[in-house]
Amino acid sequence: MIIGAVLCGGRSSRMGTDKALLPFDGVPMARRVADALVSGGCDRVVAIGGDAPALTELGLAVLADSWPDEGPLAGIRLALETWPTAEAVVVVACDLPHLGGGTVAALLEGLGTSPGAVAAVAVTDRIQPLCVAWRPSASPAIAELFDAGERRLHVVLAALTIAEVSADLQDLRNMNAPGDLGTSL
Repeated sequence: MIIGAVLCGGRSSRMGTDKALLPFDGVPMARRVADALVSGGCDRVVAIGGDAPALTELGLAVLADSWPDEGPLAGIRLALETWPTAEAVVVVACDLPHLGGGTVAALLEGLGTSPGAVAAVAVTDRIQPLCVAWRPSASPAIAELFDAGERRLHVVLAALTIAEVSADLQDLRNMNAPGDLGTSL
């Protein structure tokens, strides 16, 4: 079983409205990301955090935040702890509306061909810590760092054995502020 998790929590303060629900080319961003996860090989997709009733209306199962307002690492931890027997858990931010199934499939392939790695991370001009295929075996190390107060994903990834997977910069262009959207609304 391969799980896809769309991180939908957070305040969306720079965007000024809930990014997960914001339409991009007519489709809410969380739905677009969920569809990319499915097309890339995920058997089941769930939204982590966010507006549960609205996300459910988009056809997404929702897992409530266990650690609200603690950042994306909390969502990653929750996903890995929820599916400890999954083959992989692909965790992606909801604000990556250009994400394609090819990138997801490449992450899963990178994880599969790197038996010593606990994560396969998308890399463009830099590591993209919010587009990662995780092995649930990373869970104890993440929990230990999280419980010690760490919230920075780059620090967590640096402490783990990871595989880097090349990805197209356009595929991972995120939408943080209204100006990032252009005319896609």
